Amino acid sequence: MMRSIAVCACLLMSVLLGADQKARQTAPDQRPDALRVLKQAATFYRNKVASHSGYVCYYSADLTQRWGEGKASADTIFVQPPGTPTVGMAYLKAYAATDDPFFREAARETAGALMYGQLQSGGWAQVVQFSPAKRIGQYRNGKGGSMNNSTLDDNQTQSALTMLMLTDEALKFKDPAVHEAAMYGLNALLKAQFPNGAFPQVWTGPVEPHPIVKAKYPDYNWKTEGRIKNYWDYYTLNDGLAGTVCDTLLTAHRVYKDQRYLDAVRKLGDFLILAQMPEPQPAWCQQYNYDMVPIWARKFEPPAISTWESQDAIETLRKIFHVTGDGKYLDPLMPALTYLRKRQLPDGQTPRFIELKTNKPLYMDANYQLTYDDSAAPAHYGWKQRTRFLEIQKDLVGNGKWPAPTEPQAFDLIMPVEGIIRDLDAEGRWVSTYAGERLVGQPKFPNSFRYISSEVFSHNLEVLSEYLTATRPKVAK
Repeated sequence: MMRSIAVCACLLMSVLLGADQKARQTAPDQRPDALRVLKQAATFYRNKVASHSGYVCYYSADLTQRWGEGKASADTIFVQPPGTPTVGMAYLKAYAATDDPFFREAARETAGALMYGQLQSGGWAQVVQFSPAKRIGQYRNGKGGSMNNSTLDDNQTQSALTMLMLTDEALKFKDPAVHEAAMYGLNALLKAQFPNGAFPQVWTGPVEPHPIVKAKYPDYNWKTEGRIKNYWDYYTLNDGLAGTVCDTLLTAHRVYKDQRYLDAVRKLGDFLILAQMPEPQPAWCQQYNYDMVPIWARKFEPPAISTWESQDAIETLRKIFHVTGDGKYLDPLMPALTYLRKRQLPDGQTPRFIELKTNKPLYMDANYQLTYDDSAAPAHYGWKQRTRFLEIQKDLVGNGKWPAPTEPQAFDLIMPVEGIIRDLDAEGRWVSTYAGERLVGQPKFPNSFRYISSEVFSHNLEVLSEYLTATRPKVAK
């Protein structure tokens, strides 16, 4: 009986595999339409949407209104994703898929907009202002004001640097201005790394050294004491900083083959090991002072175990192990995952903050007072998060190693590509209709408001590019 079942299962699998193979062989060729739509959409975005060759996050369908984190003028571009760097990297992906110089030049222009706003301190702020009346950043080009705060918040400097590096690579390192800007920014980023491997949220110049010590609990009443106004100068993990900085440094190492960037990645991993809180809470917090004690950041970000930053720390350590092979970067992970999985709520989410030592979920009310009740928490912040703790823990059974990366297959991309082609309108736009969804920067549109999203544009260009790469005709050697 068991043998019959096994035989039937094998036959069924054979039939399914045969059907799948036949479907792949008979799938329609979308290359001509994909190429057409890729060029049409990019032409519209480059010629009609761009301002000063840069971008914001959202536009009204008629392009009369613009938003990033708040309303923006035509003389303001956003560095924060999904703004200018996100669009620029989509152009680069299209160039890699097509070899069409149109996309390379679009990327070069976008890099130029970012270079205009590079600060003397080497990085970027959230926005670049082209209006003389609004320039407050101390830009390297001599224009602007006195603010020289390079920031790693919300992947701002990281994404700008990555876009410049990838543009430099696509131009075969033959544009001296692009190359020099990338090198200037990378050197500044290395100087912003503390001796223990941490980074601040903001820097204006090289950071000062401090003793290298392990994380510890505050020995004072953290609820009422120890608030630091300039929290951005201290060791920061907020909003995925460790992961995005790690990715930027790894890109730098791949593009320029410079050992300094891999050394900086190792140092970052060493900091994450130091920043793991001691038992009974072997996880991570958003922010630490120079004594490695968790501290307040914004008024709604208390010193606490942070599940979101903990997941980013875990995934970053795993990535660092993957590129270095050093098992010490795996050692913190299983204790952290075991602890964090026990903190999950019945619906599978975890509270963003867990109180130090008590393990109670920690929230704030509408007046930003600490509470254990989530019913009145302000809506602008993610007080609860979906996480991947179980999936990560299962993956770690294989000694932390990832399966070999696989490129997207053309057949798997056909349905998304068909939808992307179908949804492009006659003007070359992908227009979304607002229905209350949470958007980066949290703009509040009226229901049924029609808008254009740089995130949607960039994602669609990337999917089309992946399809064109997967279906590129083979060249005989």
